[in-house]
Amino acid sequence: MLDTLRKHGASLGEFAGWLTAMDYGNPIEEHLATRNEATAFDVSHMGRYVIRGSKLFEFFQKAVSKDLKKFRQGFMSGPVLLLNDEGGIKDDIMLYYLSDDEWLAVVNAPNVEKDKEWLESLRERFGYSESDVSIEDVTLQTALIAIQGPKSADILEEMGFAEAKKLSILQFVPNAEILGEEVKLVSRSGWTGEEVRSYGFEIWTTIDHGRKVFEKALELGAKPAGLIARDSLRLEMGYLLIGGDMDESTNPVEARYWLPLTRGKEGCVGCDKVNEYYVKGAQKFRIGFTLKKKDRAIARHGHKIFVDGEEVGYVTSGAYSPVLRRSIGMGYVKASHAYIGYRLDIEIRGVMHEAKILDFPLI
Repeated sequence: MLDTLRKHGASLGEFAGWLTAMDYGNPIEEHLATRNEATAFDVSHMGRYVIRGSKLFEFFQKAVSKDLKKFRQGFMSGPVLLLNDEGGIKDDIMLYYLSDDEWLAVVNAPNVEKDKEWLESLRERFGYSESDVSIEDVTLQTALIAIQGPKSADILEEMGFAEAKKLSILQFVPNAEILGEEVKLVSRSGWTGEEVRSYGFEIWTTIDHGRKVFEKALELGAKPAGLIARDSLRLEMGYLLIGGDMDESTNPVEARYWLPLTRGKEGCVGCDKVNEYYVKGAQKFRIGFTLKKKDRAIARHGHKIFVDGEEVGYVTSGAYSPVLRRSIGMGYVKASHAYIGYRLDIEIRGVMHEAKILDFPLI
C-alpha cells in the first residue's frame, strides 16, 4: 500500500513497527473532512486473525471480558478485553462471527504477535486442541481500508455495495462485492466515532484490491487521512489507545472502560479480579479534559496533573480538537478529584495550564 499512499502525498512515519501514513499535509483538514464529509484511511497495521475450530464460543467465553451469549452471526462483538490474571488490560480486540466454526479478530498493531501467543497459551491452559481452536495471522496477506464520515455510505454504494445504508452499527457482510470483486467483509465500524455519529465502514480485502478501493474512494470524493487525524478523532470520542491510555498495569474499572465488560461475569481470565475491583473501587480514574479555548498548548503523555499545587495524576493522551477548536486530552487522576467540572492544572514544559474535566465523548 505504501506506493499508493505516497502517490497521494502521504508523510510516512513508523507506528508499532509499521511504516504508514501520518498525514497528507494537513491533519486538521483531514479531521474535519471525516466529521463533515468522508475520508479514506489505510489501517492495515491493525492485526487480523482468522480463527477456526469446533469450540470457538466456548473458548472465547473463557478468554474475553464480555459475555458472548448474545453474539450473533453477521455481527462484530464490539470491543472485548483480553485480561491478564490480575485483571490488567492486555488488549482490546474485535471479534467477527462468520459462522459457528469460523470467527475473525482484529487486534491492535503493537500486540499482533503477543495476542496470538496469549490466545494460544490459553488454548493450552484450557485443554483445547488445534482442531478446537486454531489461529491464523493473516495481517501481512491482507489490507484493511477504513472509509469514514457522513458521505461514506454514498461512496460505498457507488462502489457497488448496496447494503451500506442498511447496516446496523457493528454489523458486517462477508464475501461482499466491492468494485466487482469479492472482499472478505465490509463492516459498519471504525475508530473515529463516525461509525456511530453518521457512517463509517471498514473493508477487509486483499492488498491489491485494497489499493483499488483506496484509490476509488478518493476518486469518489473521499480525502486521504492519516494516523494524526485518526488520533484526534478517537480522542474526541474518548476511545482508549492500548499502550498509551491503558496497559497491563491498568484495570477496566479505573480506566472506566465499561463497554467491553459484562459486570459479574465469571469463569473468564481476569474477570474475578475485575469483579473485586468493582466492589473495592479504584484509587484513580480515567478522565477527559479540555484546556481553555485560547490556550494552544498540547498536553502530552506523561505530563503531570495538579490541584492546588498537589500532584494528583498524569496525562495519557492529548491533541488539538479541530471541532472544539481547543486542546483536549485524557489521563488519570486520584478518585477524590475525578469529578466532571473539576478544575485542574497541567504542567506543560514547566508552565501550568488550566484544564477542566469533562465526560466522553467530548463533542
